[in-house]
Amino acid sequence: MKSKLLRSTLLISFLIFSSCSVSTNQEADAKASNELDFDALANLLMERMDLQLGETVLLVGVPGRFEPLIPALKNRVDSSLGEYLGAISIVDPQPEEWSTAFVEAASDLSDEELKEYLKQVDIGIMLPGATPNDKVYGMIQDNLNEGIGRTIHFHWAGAFGFNGLEIEVTPEVDQFYQEVLLTTNYNQLARNQKGFEEAMREKVINVTTPGGTDVSFSIGDRPVTKQSGDASAATATMARNLIDREMELPSGAIRVAPIETSVNGKIAFPDALWDTTMVKGLVLTFEKGKVSDLSADSGIEAVQQVMDRAGESARSFREFALGMNPKLAIPEENPWIPYYGYGAGVVRLSLGDNSELGGDVTGGFVRWNFFIDATVKVGDEVWVENGKLLK
Repeated sequence: MKSKLLRSTLLISFLIFSSCSVSTNQEADAKASNELDFDALANLLMERMDLQLGETVLLVGVPGRFEPLIPALKNRVDSSLGEYLGAISIVDPQPEEWSTAFVEAASDLSDEELKEYLKQVDIGIMLPGATPNDKVYGMIQDNLNEGIGRTIHFHWAGAFGFNGLEIEVTPEVDQFYQEVLLTTNYNQLARNQKGFEEAMREKVINVTTPGGTDVSFSIGDRPVTKQSGDASAATATMARNLIDREMELPSGAIRVAPIETSVNGKIAFPDALWDTTMVKGLVLTFEKGKVSDLSADSGIEAVQQVMDRAGESARSFREFALGMNPKLAIPEENPWIPYYGYGAGVVRLSLGDNSELGGDVTGGFVRWNFFIDATVKVGDEVWVENGKLLK
C-alpha cells in the first residue's frame, strides 16, 4: 500500500494566504512548548539572519503560538549587534509583555502611517499563526516589494497527507521540523541549489509523470529564488523580487517563473477538488504558457467556472519549484508530505499570478500543485527520477 502511495502523484491546491495558516489549538501548542528546544531554535534563527551592527528586528505572531521563542529571541538580539523592536500580535489584545516603545507607537498610526513606520524594520520574523493576509505582515511585504528589509517565514505548518489535505502539526511533526532546522547542512543545500540554477540557465527543462504530465519550458535570465536558509543582509542585497527577500525556515525549495511563452505541453492532474467539486482525470494543455485545451473525465465544468471567475491568470502557467532538502524528504515509514513539499524530489507546477517571482502574469489567482513522482530533465541530464532527487 505504501509503495502505491509513494508512486501516486499528489496535487495540493490552495490560495497563498491560506497556505500559511496553522491551527491555533492552545492545548496542542502548549504540548509543543513543553517538548521543543526554543533556545536551540532561537540560536538557529540568529545564525541564519546574521545580524549586522544596528539592524532592527521585529517579531509578528499570535498569542499562544510559540510564545517561549519570543523572550529567547529578544535576549539574543539584545546581546547582539542588532536592536530588538518588540513583537506585534496580529490579534487583539496585544500582550503587554510583548510590547516596547516601538510597538506602542505603532498602535496609534493610520494604515498609511504604519506602512511608512514599518520601513524602520530591517528584518521581520513571522512566527507561527501570522500570514500575509494579516495587516502588519502584508505591509512588511509591501515594503519588501520596494526593496526595503527582509523577513524570515517561520510558519511551522504545511504538513500534508497523500489525500492532499493539510494535517495537524502534532508533537511528532514538531520534532521532525525541529530536527530538520537544527541538522540541515545549509552550506551544502546552497551549493546544490546554485548548481541546479546554473544547469537550468541555458537548457530546456522537461517534467514528466507516470500520470501523463509532459511539459517543457525555459527560464532564460529569470530570477531563481533559492530557499537555502540564508536570511542575511548580504543575500537580501542580491534580491531580484519579493520572495528573494523572504527566507523560509525550514528551507529547501528552489523556485522560478519560466519565460511564459516557453511553456508547452500537458499537465495531468490526479483527482482533486476545484471549489467544492471533485474533478477526475483533468489534463491541461499549454501553448506558450496559456491553457489551450482542457479535458477531464468528470467535473470539467467546475474547472471552467474557476477559470472564468479568476480570469486570465487562472489559465496561465505560474511557477516551477523543486524541493531540494533531503532532511525534508517524504518519510519512508508512515509517509506524509513535510513543509509545503520543500523536501528533496517534490515538484510544484503552479497556475496563476507569478509577479512576486519576477514573471509577467498578474491577476492575483494562484493554485499550487505538488507532484511526488515526477521526473525532471535539464537538457539531457536527469536531476529527479520518479520523485527521487539524484544530484
